[in-house]
Amino acid sequence: MDLIYKGKTKDVYKDEEGATVLYFKDDMTGKDGVFDPGENQVGLTVEGSGIVGLEMTTYFFEKLNAAGIPTHFISSVVDNRLMKVKKVSVFGKGLEVICRFKAVGSFYRRYGAYVKEGESLPAYVEVTLKDDERQDPVINKSALDALNILDTESYDEISALTVRISQLIKDELSKKGLDLYDIKLEFGRDEETGEILLIDEISGGNMRVYKDGNYIEPLKLNEYFFDK
Repeated sequence: MDLIYKGKTKDVYKDEEGATVLYFKDDMTGKDGVFDPGENQVGLTVEGSGIVGLEMTTYFFEKLNAAGIPTHFISSVVDNRLMKVKKVSVFGKGLEVICRFKAVGSFYRRYGAYVKEGESLPAYVEVTLKDDERQDPVINKSALDALNILDTESYDEISALTVRISQLIKDELSKKGLDLYDIKLEFGRDEETGEILLIDEISGGNMRVYKDGNYIEPLKLNEYFFDK
């Protein structure tokens, strides 16, 4: 396979047939050896974390595809850490879309004068730019449109998809006695059809999940879904 792009936690390849393939690495975002989904740098390497991330990603993407939600997922070979996906283009240099059900993390740090930590939120959606140098700044609909990154119609579509996707994942976690506090998603546009698709991954590495008020570490989340 030909390497197209090296990312923090995944590399992108083109296979012999010209298809796009993601390789899930054992690198995780964080700082000083501690995992943090909000960090913009690789902070640690944990053997087996690539397989764990792809296993959960495959589970959720298959659920979403079955529900008629458009994603870039085609197939995966979990043991090889490979996922075949549709070819997409991203918006600007990439966006991250967060759906928050609880006031925690950066949301609480910004708005703590107006909300209690852990207070429930009504599937609140916010968008950040993927910009390591500027610490992934939050950006609103008007600014995205003014900067020609994302038009208002596409913003509304992504926002609605984010709520729908996040609620499905929240419901799946709830079946296991787990509570989704927030989740970070990414979207792109199918280069063949122009359709907006959910891309990247859905695993413990891009969500905060709790059980009975206790935080579930990302690599432990799979234990609630798969027998080992």
